[in-house]
Amino acid sequence: MRKILAYPLTIIYFVFFGLVLLIFHPIQWICLNLFGYSAHKKSVSLLNWCLLRCTHILGTTYSFKNLFDIPENRPLVIVANHQSMNDIPPLIWFMRKYHPKFVSKIELGRGIPSVSFNLRHGGSVLIDRKDSKQALAQIAKLGKYIQEHNRSAVIFPEGTRSRNGKPKKFQPMGLKILLRNAPSAHIVPISINNSWKMLQYGKFPYGIGNHLTFTIHAPIENKGNADELIAQTEQQVTAGIV
Repeated sequence: MRKILAYPLTIIYFVFFGLVLLIFHPIQWICLNLFGYSAHKKSVSLLNWCLLRCTHILGTTYSFKNLFDIPENRPLVIVANHQSMNDIPPLIWFMRKYHPKFVSKIELGRGIPSVSFNLRHGGSVLIDRKDSKQALAQIAKLGKYIQEHNRSAVIFPEGTRSRNGKPKKFQPMGLKILLRNAPSAHIVPISINNSWKMLQYGKFPYGIGNHLTFTIHAPIENKGNADELIAQTEQQVTAGIV
């Protein structure tokens, strides 16, 4: 019965999701080209708030838990597990004051209204996973960017999303390069739960009635041995996955 109900709700969700992307594409262009970065950033935050609200059609709810004082005047490297593309709008919205930028696969940089425009022009980097030299250079570029502008980089070190919620082993190279190029950054570990359930039936229909949680752990200063920092970060992220 639950899956049967998911079919019409997913169709309605896709309609509203698509409309939001189409509406915000010209809004982003206008904000960036006429008013600059600050206006564009606000339009992206509002875009992702709307995308997040669209998922309420599917009965999706959210909890974002943070008990820590995260500094706003220095760069951040936000490290999270990855369960689906639905991880991203809540991260952008709830972490919006930290100006999150993403390490994203190059395929997302073209053909998707709003999303591709923001990835190309909003400070994120696009990596070719078949070209390690290009990928590492782009990640280094992002590290230098957040170091200079006191913004945040979001990275999913598992490399690919978990389809069943179970955490994958961190691939540390990209994270190492970010930390090397943003030496004053704090690492902010985040554990994401239940996002994978939205795709438990595949791409259609979406899962319904899921409660997604995002738990922020204690920030870690970028000091000392990189391997130890990454191991500590992985331990915190993994410990929060249930």
